[in-house]
Amino acid sequence: MDNVEARPMGRSRSIMTELVFPTDTNHHGTMFGGTLMNYIDKISAIAAMRHCGKPVVTASTDSLDFLAPIRMGETVELEAFVTWTHRSSMEVYVVVRAENLFSGHRRVTCTAFSTFVAVDEQGKPVAVPPVAPENDAERKLHDSAPERYEQRKKRRAQRFTTTE
Repeated sequence: MDNVEARPMGRSRSIMTELVFPTDTNHHGTMFGGTLMNYIDKISAIAAMRHCGKPVVTASTDSLDFLAPIRMGETVELEAFVTWTHRSSMEVYVVVRAENLFSGHRRVTCTAFSTFVAVDEQGKPVAVPPVAPENDAERKLHDSAPERYEQRKKRRAQRFTTTE
């Protein structure tokens, strides 16, 4: 996609809100981490598709940091947007907030970075447009993304695989 104009980060911004029910929680009355990871993957994929306008597949999720528990009866809000692109890949940042609907208290409970790859009808990677930050917070995420990209490459190269 040579000479393609960069798309603003806000174009990919996606928000998902869910109420946490008893079936979403463990024996501590807090949300299952796996359920939250499922939500993160879904909202990240939506943000990636909004950015590139193509089907995407999850390549990796890293820096998934659980910062505080989410309790039954609270809402969980996920905000995701594309922070950086390479040839066919996109880094998506997700911030998760919990809210007590009775007190109005909101807090960040999780952050994550995921990488998605745009694909064609045959599942082959295709080029994606670059992304342009629109404010200082977005610029900070965008400017630090190449370092995270290199860390992911290094991790892939060092990955342990078993032989069968």
